[in-house]
Parts: sequence; C-alpha cells; structure tokens
Amino acid sequence: MPSNVGQAVTGPWRIFVINPGSTSTKVSLFQNGVCEFDTDVFHDSSMLRQLGTINDQLDYRMGVLEDFLRENGIDLTGIDAVVGRGGSCYPVASGIYAIDQRLIDDTRACKGGLYHASMLGVQMAQRVHARYGGLALMVNPPIVDELCEDARITGVRGVYRRAVSHALNLKAVARRHCEEQGIRYEDHNFIVAHIDGGISITAHQHGCMVDGNDAGGGEGPFTPTRMGSMAVTDVLDHLWDQKPEDVRTLCSQGGGLSSWFGTSSSDAVHKMVEEGDPVATRVWSAMIYQTCKWIAAMAGALSGQVDAILLTGGLLRFDDVVNGVRARCGWIAPIYTYPDELEQQAMAQAACDVLAGDAEAQVYPGAPVWQGF
Repeated sequence: MPSNVGQAVTGPWRIFVINPGSTSTKVSLFQNGVCEFDTDVFHDSSMLRQLGTINDQLDYRMGVLEDFLRENGIDLTGIDAVVGRGGSCYPVASGIYAIDQRLIDDTRACKGGLYHASMLGVQMAQRVHARYGGLALMVNPPIVDELCEDARITGVRGVYRRAVSHALNLKAVARRHCEEQGIRYEDHNFIVAHIDGGISITAHQHGCMVDGNDAGGGEGPFTPTRMGSMAVTDVLDHLWDQKPEDVRTLCSQGGGLSSWFGTSSSDAVHKMVEEGDPVATRVWSAMIYQTCKWIAAMAGALSGQVDAILLTGGLLRFDDVVNGVRARCGWIAPIYTYPDELEQQAMAQAACDVLAGDAEAQVYPGAPVWQGF
C-alpha cells in the first residue's frame, strides 16, 4: 500500500486518472480538481483481438499510453496520485481503496465475475504508480455491493442476484445532484439511471444502492450491446444450442441493438429511426419502454418514496430518450438530467479528498462484502 494513504499532503496536487473501455483508454490529468486534459487513447481493435484475454492487453495498452504521453510532452514525474477505474475484484462496499497486490491478483482472477475492460484500470494504475510514485487508488468499482437482502434472493436456492452497475457514475451523479440542491445524499431516496451502451438502473436509499439490475449480466432493459432480461424458457428454446461464451457475449456485447442491426452504434441506429425505418423505430421505442419499466420497478423497491429520478449517460444526447422517460415516469418523482458522465471527475475528487486528509483509502478486504445467508 502507498505509505502516505490517509495522511494529509500539502497541495497543489496533480492526479492522473485511467478509465479503460473496450477499444480505448480514457485518461485525464487534474490539477487540484481542475481538469488540465481529458482524452481517449484509442487502441487497434484488430490488435486487441489477437491478444487473447483482457489481462493480456495490459502490456499493449501501457505501451500505447506511454507513447501518447511522450508524443504530447506529458511528464507524470512527481504525480501525487493515480486513480484506476476498478474492475472485477471481489464485491466491495462503496468508497476509496488503496491499490495493493491482493486487489490486483483478485481483479486479474475476475473474482467478482465481471469480465470487462475496466479490470485493466487498477493494473494500469499500478504500473504508472510503480514508475512515477504517488498514491494508487480505486474508487467505486462496478461491483460495489450495497443490495438489501430482499434484492439478493432468486427462486433457485443458493443462487443470488449480483450487484453489477456503473456504480462510479451513478454515485457521482447522485452526489452532484445533492450538492446542487443543498441536501445530503444520505437523507434522501433516488432512482439513478445510467443510459448508454449498457444501462444501469438503481435504487438509492439514504446513501446506499439497495437494488438495481445486473447490468453486466444482461439483466434489465436491452441496450445497444446487451440482450436484456428474457424468460428462461426463451433462453432454453432459442439459445440452448449456442456455446456458453456466445450466450455471454449476447449478455454483454453482442445483444440488443447489435443483435438487431449488426452494430452497437446508437448514432447509426437513431439515424435509421430519423429516416423512418419501421424496424429501427419499433426496436428503439421498445428500448426506451423497457428502460421506463425498470425505473418504475425501482420505485417499488423504494416503497414509492422517491425524491428524484436522475438520468445520466451518453444516450441522453437523443431527446426522444429523455422525453420518453419523462412521459412514462414523470408521475413517480421530478426528473433531472446529467448528460455528461462524471467518472473522471469523481475519481480525481476522491484522490483530492485522500490527499487533503478528508478521506482515508480503505484496505481492500480480499473477500466479498456479503458472504451469504
């Protein structure tokens, strides 16, 4: 663990943020919470496919990142903190964690069951930390688990629902909303929906995400890349003869709009809608419809006590998405939109809090936060 975790450090602070995606790595450099640059470093998708597993991409991505820094004259010497988006370690409570070897090992082993490029975030952060120093931190990874006990149960003994969501952005948006309204996150109830290539819809009760769809496992509305919830009998009837890895791909990458149209590009499909294509129009409308159903389900999880519905994510750039949610869900609670994702800012702010001594980086426990009934 970095030796100065939890001890106040005098500013100004330089913080480097790493957020891997499927074909790019988003990187940002912050000075005292102010973003100095923010960009996507793209990776050759054909090269990524040749590398095998996501873990096998680490050296290649680091090489591309180092080339980018050198070509743009960015020197990370003396960096105060590097923050990597968390991946699939064991499920943890929300918060800030110091990156240590146990966290790296469990992430590489996919202990949380989420096979996603985000698992490279802490690995890349550790590499940057080893070269340049500073704190090495993880903040609110996708497997943050705050589910209430009723939300865990399924109809099969011994099989429990997982908490997999865009936790980093969901929590950041909820806190941003509370700051703007002059209220405390811990005193209110919200439904927060991240609507993009994946869709996470979560119920926040007094500061905890007590329920939500398993966005990494294909549960919930179908999305540009995910097949969404289906009856088990339909899965058996239509997907029984497919390889397990192909079904998993439908759950996380090749379902939804990608299955219908051969592309996960929301812009391409929405252009078809604008041009009056009847199939695209119906499928797009159904995606919004299913999103609204899951928002309403979270209202039930909160016993109807909902102070606001908060929408975020890239698909908010389409007016019909926002208007569709307002039309079907406006009766539940006031709706607020936060189109810009706050992941980079949230990671940088967490590092600032630790450096200032206002927060302490937790030690990764190396075991699930919830270990069964």
